[in-house]
Amino acid sequence: MPIYGRCHVAYISNGKVIGLSKINRIVQYFSKRPQVQERLTMQILNELKRELQTEDVAVYIDAKHMCVSSRGIKDTSSSTVTSGYSGKFDTEQYRKEFLSSIHDRLEM
Repeated sequence: MPIYGRCHVAYISNGKVIGLSKINRIVQYFSKRPQVQERLTMQILNELKRELQTEDVAVYIDAKHMCVSSRGIKDTSSSTVTSGYSGKFDTEQYRKEFLSSIHDRLEM
């Protein structure tokens, strides 16, 4: 069953940058596969690290799962959050800044 949600990414460049559409393509490429959200988060994180040639990457996914809303418990209001952090985002300072920017955008 599909999942629908948002994927937020951040990285700290070490000099290499890629076009924003390439980031979207990476997310879309991995999200088209049948899989679990936890694995999806880590696949996106690892691919961004490889493409950007930096360890400083963060990925945060908030998604609704159709298997939860359409069968079993039929909960239409819940969502699942997964995140992955590497490099500087493993430190509290960078992680807080990243998460704060996500929450600020959601409140707009």
